Amino acid sequence: MQSKKLSFKQLLYYLKIAVSGKQQDFTTGSIRKAVFMLSIPMILEMLMESIFAIVDIFYVSQVSVNAVATIGLTESVITLVYAVAIGLSMAATAIVARRIGEKNKEGASQAAVQVIFLGVFVAAIISVIGIIFPKDILSLMGGEPDLIAEGYGYTQVLLGGNVTIMLLFLINAIFRGAGDASVAMWALVVSNGLNIILDPLFIFGLGPVPAFGVKGAAIATTIGRGTAVIFQLLVLFYGWSRIKIRFKDIVLRVAVMLNLIKVSLGGIGQFLIGTSSWVFLMRIMSEFGSEVLAGYTIAIRVIMFTMMPAWGMSNAAATLVGQNLGAQKPDRAEKSVWKTGKYSAIFMGIVSIFYLIFAPEIISLFTQEAEVVKNGALCLRIIAAGYIFYGYGMVIINAFNGAGDTKTPTYINFFCFWVFQLPIAYLLALKLELGPLGVFLAITLAEVLITVAGVILFKKGKWKLTLV
Repeated sequence: MQSKKLSFKQLLYYLKIAVSGKQQDFTTGSIRKAVFMLSIPMILEMLMESIFAIVDIFYVSQVSVNAVATIGLTESVITLVYAVAIGLSMAATAIVARRIGEKNKEGASQAAVQVIFLGVFVAAIISVIGIIFPKDILSLMGGEPDLIAEGYGYTQVLLGGNVTIMLLFLINAIFRGAGDASVAMWALVVSNGLNIILDPLFIFGLGPVPAFGVKGAAIATTIGRGTAVIFQLLVLFYGWSRIKIRFKDIVLRVAVMLNLIKVSLGGIGQFLIGTSSWVFLMRIMSEFGSEVLAGYTIAIRVIMFTMMPAWGMSNAAATLVGQNLGAQKPDRAEKSVWKTGKYSAIFMGIVSIFYLIFAPEIISLFTQEAEVVKNGALCLRIIAAGYIFYGYGMVIINAFNGAGDTKTPTYINFFCFWVFQLPIAYLLALKLELGPLGVFLAITLAEVLITVAGVILFKKGKWKLTLV
């Protein structure tokens, strides 16, 4: 009997195919192979995305504590941009994956165009607000006057150029839905390469380029992401992926647009709930000063770096669910989710052990400020304690989204974040005077609750009946 285990040689062969982007049919054959082929480029894509954050923090931490805190406050606001982008991207992935599963490439291309239209429209509104009111935004978030004076340029550039964030998210979601995960990965490779080169150049200055300080990190990131968006558009228009956009497709299609908006509303609501709760958590954290805020910001960046592989696997699960439902194979879709969830939980469990042991040393790589290291290490350890739940929960929640059932995760997020997490964080941190520890505990407990609720509802199977 032939072993089901992959040999090392086979593993390398599949790895090469996964990264090279050779087109695959994920509705037939081995589920384990399908998970692997989609997960690898998606994991690499997510790691590339998180490298943006790590690189920025590494260089900016050499400027000042206020500069790091500025990034934390700005990121908590720009997560509202991410909420819209991710909500739309969930709809894009679900609809494109469903059309690909139905062998309807033209329908997938039409959906892609409407996604881009919506992204540009929303980004334009946010840009105007970001360019005109950067100081007011930081002030609302509890930033101290000296922090605002030093860091408002970062907020202005990042929000002003948010169209690059929006389109990078959305077009990569289109590629993921089509099963072209490697194209999305290479787009992030391009943008990251530029960001790593340009960050020190614009932050510290070189030759004719002046030192912009923390603002330089936003300039470098925007240029890097903008270049990646140009690369994505070239791929779409020249047909280097499963989806090709022709000039005749660039028209407003009301029926397709309305369907996209309908599916995305649940996703946008879902992430607005999550990200707005994050904004309130940052507001609570700002009560404890810039050192605590900086430690929290560094820890969250490190945490996001290792959460990205789990996000990559959850994106793979979403694509497999969408394509297999389109191919009328709901049982295969469900099996794909359970397998992917197991792999994600194992990975996150291994990482959690590393963080629990070496938290202070990891935070010390970014700063030598004793108070910042102390709070950052505390945050890292408390949140890592729930890592196994995060890994499993991300896959389950994104499986609903891949099916086009964005309402169920919205209900879960509403209860776990607004009804549970925020009151608990406020009570523990401020009323019971646990300080930052209270916020960290609330984050971990809420994520565990999300996973438990997600598994219970996923087993009921109603997501299999969703139409998009």
